[in-house]
Amino acid sequence: MTEFAVWAPQRQRVRVLVDGTAHDMSSDDAGWWRATVDDAAPGTAYAFLLDDDEEPLPDPRSRWQPTGVHSASRVYDESAFFWTDRAWTGRQLPGSVLYELHIGTFTDEGTFDAATERLDHLVGLGVDMVEVLPVNAVDGPRNWGYDGVGWYAVTENYGGPDAFKRFVDACHAHGLGVVLDVVYNHLGPSGAYLDRFGPYFAGSNIWGPSLNLDGAYSDEVRRYAIDNALMWLRDFHVDGLRLDAVHALHDSRATHLLEELAVEVEALSAHVGRPLSLIAESDLNDPRLVTARDGGGYGLHAQWCDDIHHSLHAVLTGESQGYYADFATAGITGLAHVFTRAFLHEGTWSSFRQRSHGAPVDTRRIPGHRFLAYLQNHDQIGNRATGDRLSQTLSPGLLACGAALVLCSPFTPMLFMGEEWGARTPWQFFSYFPDEKLRDAVREGRRREFAEHGWGETEVPDPNAESTFLDSKLDWDEPAQEPHATLLRVHRELITLRKQWPELSDPWLDEVGVGGDDTARTVVLHRGTLRVTCNLGADAVTLDLQAPVDRILLASEPVKGDGTTIALPPESFAVVKLS
Repeated sequence: MTEFAVWAPQRQRVRVLVDGTAHDMSSDDAGWWRATVDDAAPGTAYAFLLDDDEEPLPDPRSRWQPTGVHSASRVYDESAFFWTDRAWTGRQLPGSVLYELHIGTFTDEGTFDAATERLDHLVGLGVDMVEVLPVNAVDGPRNWGYDGVGWYAVTENYGGPDAFKRFVDACHAHGLGVVLDVVYNHLGPSGAYLDRFGPYFAGSNIWGPSLNLDGAYSDEVRRYAIDNALMWLRDFHVDGLRLDAVHALHDSRATHLLEELAVEVEALSAHVGRPLSLIAESDLNDPRLVTARDGGGYGLHAQWCDDIHHSLHAVLTGESQGYYADFATAGITGLAHVFTRAFLHEGTWSSFRQRSHGAPVDTRRIPGHRFLAYLQNHDQIGNRATGDRLSQTLSPGLLACGAALVLCSPFTPMLFMGEEWGARTPWQFFSYFPDEKLRDAVREGRRREFAEHGWGETEVPDPNAESTFLDSKLDWDEPAQEPHATLLRVHRELITLRKQWPELSDPWLDEVGVGGDDTARTVVLHRGTLRVTCNLGADAVTLDLQAPVDRILLASEPVKGDGTTIALPPESFAVVKLS
């Protein structure tokens, strides 16, 4: 026996089609339609018929879409999976190191089960939480995940819902938390049937249709997003959510959706007895997102901080195009500002936006662990025309310097898969929609976008080509080869050092100092009695640390400390303990 339910407030008649037989549903005052069918066991195919339209539509809250996003849903037994993580107490975000990965390209097989076989590598690296790109149902055999339309279903491309549960269960057995990337700001362009059921949409943004969060009937639309978030955390035992592009959530109500979500996640955390984290991706430079609710903020636990990335990227690479312009101009002085304030733009002029941008961060109330710092991530690699990683531009020495600055920072560090060994494989934009016209539109759209930034048409890989997807898979032979093996060792030792020395995980930004010289291309990060010294230049330098050198804790190249000075070879770093 199964009860079927669907919200369709403006429909006059709704039927559920179960294994080919239509059953009338009854409605309540809130617009929910329900029917109980006796012989609908787990695995039974079902779909909905709206008014007199005979086109079967999948369930907007379907937990299982084994034959695609356009096909009938299947009854899914949530209780059938046997979890082994009952002793799991979770991972809190403060003090953690995150590792972002895409299931489809993390291994050759591109499945949850195959990814499970690589968890020992992550444990050996020393990371605490795995951040997984979106896994919900999407049209087509491959995608970044941001074109999802079946928000409650796990894509069969990776193995389906039970396989995802196995992956999470295995992560917990390895001591790893799991953060899932979820997308509530838009739906994909193929298979988004929500508007057939009710007023789910309120226009669209640059990526696709967006949710009606503050108009008529928006109470249930908001519940659609919040219930989805709670499902991942409760039913799939996920430890946190990364909320994609929250600046594109248009919500004018007194209590923003993000704050409402934070309240309910806090309640769920108390119930399940483990930390549950909410991490926003935001382009607003608005500290209210990560300010506690009792301080007048939304109460999210952290946000991705692109200003940290942009500043590091501009200093390391010298790139100054587009949104890197202000960061390149600010140079190492700007890097110092970012490492002590999180944002470069705090209500200041942004030449890229041609307006003032952001607001000041109260460093007395907002700790650095509420900002994720990264040298690379899926966006900053994949949204380059050729998907080139920093390993295509920077020497292993500079990659090591960048790693030292991120992993010794007061922020929550995050690595992108393969970054730890300087992977040479690109990570390109790819998708494949069965609709040929849609494939053509995606291809031409990407080419036009990159043409505006000076890339030629032939430089942009066809996102529909299988080769673009296959080229983006990690090469797991690389970590055993040089210079990859040395860079991997450096990452492991940096993470170990971060966990050994409390100065390196201290999140209070007003305790951080940064010195440097744009001409000599040197950076010195002050962390208590420790100094993270970096020589980004092509010539050896000697730095006066203004205090006696006790010992060298870690160095990417042989260095010499003499009195208060340290001699650094070109493109190298050293973490120094002062007396």
